[in-house]
Amino acid sequence: MRYIRHYPIHEAASYINWLYFFHAWGFPSRYSSIARVHGCVACRQNWLQAFPEEERERAEQAMKLFDEAQQLLRKWDEAGYYTTFSVRLFEANSNGEDIVLLESGQRIPFLRQQNAEEGKPCLCLADFVRPLSSCIPDKIGVFASTVPNSIPIEGLEESLVADRLAEATAELGHLQTRREWWGYAPDEHLTLDELFAEKYQGKRPAVGYPSLPDQSICFLLSDLLDFPSLGITLTENGAMIPHASTCGFVFSHPAACHFSVGKIGEDQLQDYARRRGVEAHSLRKFLRSI
Repeated sequence: MRYIRHYPIHEAASYINWLYFFHAWGFPSRYSSIARVHGCVACRQNWLQAFPEEERERAEQAMKLFDEAQQLLRKWDEAGYYTTFSVRLFEANSNGEDIVLLESGQRIPFLRQQNAEEGKPCLCLADFVRPLSSCIPDKIGVFASTVPNSIPIEGLEESLVADRLAEATAELGHLQTRREWWGYAPDEHLTLDELFAEKYQGKRPAVGYPSLPDQSICFLLSDLLDFPSLGITLTENGAMIPHASTCGFVFSHPAACHFSVGKIGEDQLQDYARRRGVEAHSLRKFLRSI
C-alpha cells in the first residue's frame, strides 16, 4: 500500500524540532527553548531574564532568528504552499543482511556493524525484520518527504527553515504511519518532546544516518516510491532535489535502534556490492565516509 499526503505549511510546521535550526546557527540547545515560550511580551521578557546577563544579547539574537523563521512560515502558509510525504508498505522478511520484498522478490541489502561495543552484537537494519526462515511475513516501510521547489529559497535562513520543514513532515507522516496506515501503534499519544526523543515504537532511519550510510540507496527508494511523482529528482551522486527532502525506511520492531556501521573492510565492500548487483568500484564513492 502506498500513501501520499500534502500537508499545509502550518500543519507540518507544528512538528518542527527547533533545536536543530538553532544548532545550524551555532546556538547551544538552551536557546531553542524560545520555541516553547508564549508569544506575549511578558512571557518573552521572562524568557530573556532567565539567562545570565552576559548571555542576554545572544538570547535576543536567537529570539530574532526565531521570529524571522515564523514570519517565513506564515508567508509560505498564506501563499498556499504545502509539503509532501509518501510512504509505501511492503510485506517483507529478512534473509541475512538483506530484506526481501515478498511480492516482487526484490532484495534490499544493508551493511552490518564491524565494531560494536563490548558485549553487544554487531547490528544490521535487516535484524529488525522477521527472518524468512520463520515463514511468517513481516512488513517494512519506505518513505520520502519534501518541501517543493516552488517555495522561494533565497538565502541561508530560508534553506534552514525548509530543511526543518522536510524533517517535520517526516515526523508527522511517520506518526500517521504508526497510528493509521500501518497501524501498529493505534493508541500512541506522545508529546512533541517525546516524539523528538523517539519514544515511539520502531525507528525511521534516513539515508545518510550512521546505520544507512550508502547514498546510492536513494536510487532504490526512488524506484520503490516513484520520486518524480513527488517532485523529487536525484543527481548522479544520489543527492535529492529539492534539497529540503529526506528519505529512508520505517521499522516497527520494538528493539529497532540507531547505530553506526562504522568503518568497513574490503571484504564487506565486495560482499555488499555482490548483494547490490553492482561493481564494487561504483559503490566506493557512495561509501567514502566509511
